[in-house]
Amino acid sequence: MLSVERITLREIRLPLKEPFRISSGLVSERRICLLQLTSSDGVTGWSECVAGEQPNYSDETIDTAWLAIRAWVAPRILKQELEGPEVVHAILERDFRGHRMAKAAVEMGCWELAARVCGRSLSSSLGGTRERIVTGISLGIQASPEALVRRARTCPTCAPCARRSAPRST
Repeated sequence: MLSVERITLREIRLPLKEPFRISSGLVSERRICLLQLTSSDGVTGWSECVAGEQPNYSDETIDTAWLAIRAWVAPRILKQELEGPEVVHAILERDFRGHRMAKAAVEMGCWELAARVCGRSLSSSLGGTRERIVTGISLGIQASPEALVRRARTCPTCAPCARRSAPRST
């Protein structure tokens, strides 16, 4: 059983390593909503709401997600005896449209909290077996297609992928 006693919302401002250009402008700092979930046993887990500051990628924003979590999402699971994190999605979807990022932040937090309550890593709780996983990066708009290719080839995260997909001369 899982019981979430408290959800604390925290906002942090994270300066980016370099400005990120998107079609709606330049971003140099991100506002991020972090959730700290505490079980009835005092165990703590964390998650992040990935909503952006402006409604330019999604209709959801950090501010609308914050409201949705406080007003509608968190109350559905707080102080409930949940069979486990696998039931959270259905609880949050029942008669409640939209706010996917807010719901996901709470659900992800429940999965992480349940793993901590059991003294296991989230990866092992989900059946993961790898020590490392491949990740990606978003590079943003570059000055030209050539500049984008150069940036991808010099990015430590992207370089292996760029090398694999680069055209080869015969």
